[in-house]
Amino acid sequence: MAKAVNRRGRPRESDAAEEVAPHLGPLADFIGFHLRLAQEASFQAFARRVRDYKMRPGRFALLALIGENPGISQTALGRAAGRDKSTLTPALNDLVRRSLVKRRRVASDRRSYALSLTAKGEGLLDELTLHARAHDRLLDEIVGLKHKAEFIRTLRRLTMSLV
Repeated sequence: MAKAVNRRGRPRESDAAEEVAPHLGPLADFIGFHLRLAQEASFQAFARRVRDYKMRPGRFALLALIGENPGISQTALGRAAGRDKSTLTPALNDLVRRSLVKRRRVASDRRSYALSLTAKGEGLLDELTLHARAHDRLLDEIVGLKHKAEFIRTLRRLTMSLV
């Protein structure tokens, strides 16, 4: 007995649950789609590694950027992290609330804040960086050390070309 199919020749919804994996259609060849899947998989793996710290990968990146650039403005941090104000502000508020980051008004521009890590933030960043390095070694194994530099150059080229 033939299964019922939709207009694209795919099994109807009632039969789709039997499939192992959904058809990706044009998404199968879209770089952006695969970048998103890879990012999500990497973020989930890192989040599992640091589960006890209750720290999302994006917030770790903010801590690392602030740690490397004490006094950085929120605007510069947003640019460096690739985040807009609508997602940066809640993340920073969380880090401030957790006493990991401190905001200081800039004397020359009372609308701006200079960001820096607290002692607690520096300690947590040190611990999380150990986990991030271990996570990155896993990614190195997957990508291959001989391909890593070119892979990073390609990702940077994509980033720079699209912003």
